[in-house]
Amino acid sequence: MIEFGLVLSRFLHYIATTSLAGAAFFPLYAYAGTEPERLARWRGRVLAWSAVLALAAGLGWFAFAVANMSGALTDVADTEVVGAVVRETGFGAVWTARTAIAVLLVGLTLLLPSRTSVGRDLLTSFLAAGLLASLAGAGHAQMEEGWPGALHVAADAAHLLAAGAWLGGLIPLGFILLGYDGRRTDGAALDVDGVLMRFSGMGYIAVATLVGTGLVNSWFLVGSVSSLLASAYGWILIVKLACFAGMLGLAAANRFWLVPALEAAGRKAPPESAVWKRKLRIHVLSEQALGLFVLLCVSIIGTIRPAIGQ
Repeated sequence: MIEFGLVLSRFLHYIATTSLAGAAFFPLYAYAGTEPERLARWRGRVLAWSAVLALAAGLGWFAFAVANMSGALTDVADTEVVGAVVRETGFGAVWTARTAIAVLLVGLTLLLPSRTSVGRDLLTSFLAAGLLASLAGAGHAQMEEGWPGALHVAADAAHLLAAGAWLGGLIPLGFILLGYDGRRTDGAALDVDGVLMRFSGMGYIAVATLVGTGLVNSWFLVGSVSSLLASAYGWILIVKLACFAGMLGLAAANRFWLVPALEAAGRKAPPESAVWKRKLRIHVLSEQALGLFVLLCVSIIGTIRPAIGQ
């Protein structure tokens, strides 16, 4: 029960924090001008719900982590046990700070759900990035000390931020492709092709960061091919890498096949662009599904012993 609750709460928290970060980062790079009002309202609701889920799942993660440390779920109600975890463990200190950030995000997104401004977007992005990156301080990266530990934490934080930008960014991108009519309140049309190209540009940076930091994390947590193949951690990591490879394949097909075809159809035969847009929607939804499997794998391997040394 404790192990299942820990994995589930981790999974929901990862979904919420990546969604929060991706939705917060999106307007900073996706639009050439101001964000359309309808998209701003929709994104404000995504931010609010993601912040609430992040706070709730984060509290659940903490509760099940306390139970896992103490060995009994009933100890979650023991103030002495909870206090000891908060005061005497690195996990407790990190989680106290993370809970405060989550509360700030809930307040910010609920009080200003649809108001859009550069200052508000920057503040939300800063807090969302801090909430996501700080997960590096509560995982396997804490195993090392000194410069190796600092390197591992930095790599893990960068890995998390890149995942949030890519996986979370697929949510507003999917909304634009699924049902947004492309019209702004001022009568101007949203440049969907431009949004796709700017998202692809961000994706290059995110993927490069994920690959580089993933290699660093594997060096610390896996160590060798034999350890990868001979441990439960390694097998789950292989599934995660397979899902990641599938996402890369879909993203490459989007960038080098579907997006150019969509642009060409829009110039020469606008009705045909609906066909290519439908194919692009399917690819984006498939990327999101594979991304959920990636997050599930991360949620599981974070609760078991790393492959290195096994």
